[in-house]
Amino acid sequence: MIGRIFAVALLAGLAAGLFASVVQHFTTTPLILHAEEFENKSAALGGHHPVDLASRGVQAEDWGAKLYLAHGAAGHGDGAEAWGPEDGLERTLYTTLADVITGIGFALVLTALIVLRGQAVDGRQGLLWGIAGFTAVSLAPALGLPPELPGSMAAELVARQGWWAIAAASTAVGLALMFLGRAAWMPYAGIALLILPHLVGAPHPDEIGGAVPPELAGHFVAASLVSAAAFWAFLGWATGSLAKRFELV
Repeated sequence: MIGRIFAVALLAGLAAGLFASVVQHFTTTPLILHAEEFENKSAALGGHHPVDLASRGVQAEDWGAKLYLAHGAAGHGDGAEAWGPEDGLERTLYTTLADVITGIGFALVLTALIVLRGQAVDGRQGLLWGIAGFTAVSLAPALGLPPELPGSMAAELVARQGWWAIAAASTAVGLALMFLGRAAWMPYAGIALLILPHLVGAPHPDEIGGAVPPELAGHFVAASLVSAAAFWAFLGWATGSLAKRFELV
């Protein structure tokens, strides 16, 4: 049984990771590269640079906060540049490897949950599991912390990671209670768990702004969510199909 679980997860995760890499190559990757151009220009200027709101027909006092371009390299500690893969083939390979590892990890979680539930699934039912995974891991956290491009201003990293983990876990448990719970009170508890992280609120920076235009940032949010939805749909379908083929349940 353990061998079959790992076989399903490895095959489904590998296929979904490769699929996600292809989708990202045409959706989010070009936006990230474009944003890095703005980030590098901002670093060359150095420090904060106010956004020209007047040229956009917006008054600063309407925002209730100051808008600045993000810090350049000089604004981050000693200015040492972190390592990163070179653009081109090296970057593509590292991105693909990360997608495959992520796919295998999530496939292991899906496969384990399917086995623990103890009911046979197929590709269509696996797709529903994938939709649930997308909702918990991508969609619900994005309501508080939308995907960010390089150069965006953001709250402290640990605080954002903590809130994301709470939002994802709360959403996952909430969905399980709503759709799998048998007691009458469980759907109501599930709804409460869906809402709870957003009542607490995600951490946000004191100042609003970034090195990239808001139009590009908005495009990236949409492209990221669509890419994530495609990844989870494929992963759920592949996991369900392989679980049926390997007769896990």
